[in-house]
Amino acid sequence: MSDFSLKLHMPVEHMQKIFGMQDAYLKKLERDFDVSIVDRNGGIVISGDEDRVKKAEGVLRQLSIISQRGNEIEEQSVDYAITLGMEEKEKALTEIDSDCICHTVNGKPVKPKTLGQKAYVDAIRKNMLVFSLGPAGTGKTYLAMAMAITAFKNNEVGRIILTRPAIEAGEKLGFLPGDLQSKVDPYLRPLYDALYQIMGAESFAKNMEKGLIEVAPLAYMRGRTLDNAYIILDEAQNTTPAQMKMFLTRIGFGSKVVVTGDNSQKDLPAGTKSGLDIAVRVLKGIDDIAFCTLTSKDVVRHPLVQKIVQAYEKFETKEAAGSRQKTGERQRSRR
Repeated sequence: MSDFSLKLHMPVEHMQKIFGMQDAYLKKLERDFDVSIVDRNGGIVISGDEDRVKKAEGVLRQLSIISQRGNEIEEQSVDYAITLGMEEKEKALTEIDSDCICHTVNGKPVKPKTLGQKAYVDAIRKNMLVFSLGPAGTGKTYLAMAMAITAFKNNEVGRIILTRPAIEAGEKLGFLPGDLQSKVDPYLRPLYDALYQIMGAESFAKNMEKGLIEVAPLAYMRGRTLDNAYIILDEAQNTTPAQMKMFLTRIGFGSKVVVTGDNSQKDLPAGTKSGLDIAVRVLKGIDDIAFCTLTSKDVVRHPLVQKIVQAYEKFETKEAAGSRQKTGERQRSRR
């Protein structure tokens, strides 16, 4: 390690937020950039290899700006800042942070947190129909919900319609008691949770009663024309090709549609094709339709979720490669 060093001045309260509890984030920055970071006379001194020191300094400077805007510095924020810093893209952090979609009922701002999420939000603003594909925890549904509620509050649409296939996640639940709404509510619970958090239970209940917000299984969409509405189809990987075609042909004038799905978590019966897979192939290249692919880099849940997603991606890639190799060997042996 060379003796190159830089000094960065930063208010103490923001320094504490960026360093984390018991300097946990500081240690992460030191380890990942292979530098030494110390608090000296009210400033941060970064020492080590010149290139690495400058990258670490850039990340700390951007985190400081984000902190001074009133944001909490979370582990996910630091991890993503480090990833961007390694690629010398850390200045994108402040651009991402400046895009506030709305506020939750508790006043917390809802913003994209990664470049992938920012591209997703921008695509929704620019296109009538957006497909968002990616693993769990990338904010596909939550950001779409935030955009829908914002459009509804701004009178850009007259109602919000949220739907998803009512399909069991690899389990046989058997008979469910209660009326029809009670039977389908468990499948729609993630949509309700996002609505409560952003809109508030009371406001949601009032608009639901007026018919301005509708949360329903996909089967309820058949035969309808959905004008002047913000429509979100969640868990689209569990649609059949016929269901997806049915849903997409419901779109009316003045409507905006977001379709979200994770191709790695299909619950369809074995041998059944996914409507999402077919739609991606069929609709590519059509104007006013955008496709956004989020990756493990865009996971904004607990950092462990990102590691789990990455581990599964590696495993599935290895399994697919092994399967292709076996198929090739069988074909060669038959010749």
